[in-house]
Amino acid sequence: MTSSRIRTAVAGFGLSGSVFHAPFIAVNPAYDLPIIATSDPDRQAKAAATYPQATIVNTPQDILAHADQLDLVVLGTPPATHYPLAKAALEAGLDVVVDKPFVVHSADGGELIELAARLGRVLTVYQNRRWDGDALTVKKLLDAGALGTVTRFESGMERWAPDIAKAWKAGAAVDDGGGVLFDLGSHVLDLALRFFGPAQVTYAEITARRPQERADDDVFIALSHDSGVVSHVRLNLTSHLHGPRFRVLGTHGGFVKYGVDPQEPFVLGGGLPTDPQYGVEPSENHGTLEADGRRRTVPTERGAYPEFYRLLAEKINDGGTASALPAPVDPADSVAVLRLIEEARAKASSAG
Repeated sequence: MTSSRIRTAVAGFGLSGSVFHAPFIAVNPAYDLPIIATSDPDRQAKAAATYPQATIVNTPQDILAHADQLDLVVLGTPPATHYPLAKAALEAGLDVVVDKPFVVHSADGGELIELAARLGRVLTVYQNRRWDGDALTVKKLLDAGALGTVTRFESGMERWAPDIAKAWKAGAAVDDGGGVLFDLGSHVLDLALRFFGPAQVTYAEITARRPQERADDDVFIALSHDSGVVSHVRLNLTSHLHGPRFRVLGTHGGFVKYGVDPQEPFVLGGGLPTDPQYGVEPSENHGTLEADGRRRTVPTERGAYPEFYRLLAEKINDGGTASALPAPVDPADSVAVLRLIEEARAKASSAG
């Protein structure tokens, strides 16, 4: 391990930069946070007040102008910008974290992976939902064989959001990375592949119900995994009544879990990742396991978003691409998710 801290810039200070990235970088002693980019005056003021050590610049291009003073750039910008900005950052000699969706087109993701390998740079994707407490709980049950052989996996992310609050989302079509399938779908599909391996889309419904929606806000996808598991994925931004976050069925039992991981609202409410109650879910939201005719409550594992940046620091400080340590998320995993999204759009289009 080196003694130098990883000089990190965060591009974008909306929800992504201000809640999912900057707080975790700032509290991790392996990192410095010298630069934040946002062009919004209110966000500039918030960033300056929260991180007084950081220089606030207007654009990601301003970050790249200081590339010789940086090691890492985190892209929390709209999806259509991910490919050109990641490419420019890699070529400037920086390691790169890209928020999900990795890019808009899977072929662009493959190109970035090849470029990073050629330049010897670390490239990873922020698939933070792998460290949701409920996802960690499902993984623990699967690893323990608590359900027997899994036959069906159901996962949903549903919200009641009749209005599109963010300006870029209101104007974003599919080619711009707009819609719930790119947004929440990147999380749910990533978990399905992580738990049960490669899959193909067997059926898809992709709909836009909100009058102002230019992409999609109501999605159902069925997957067939090579492992034999069938996955059903639900994504909905027009849902008054939300279904389970997870329902997993196996030969010896089943598990069901409702509710939303508490890490995002905790940070939004002013909490820090170092607080004792960070990532701890109230007992009333714990899931239920029924196995061999007996039903019991399963305490939710503590949410662990800080793990992403801990693992990334280990990778970078151990020699970057020369290290045998894996990146916290292999970007090839996110390309596989994008290919499923492309398959789903093709299926839905042909059915319509």
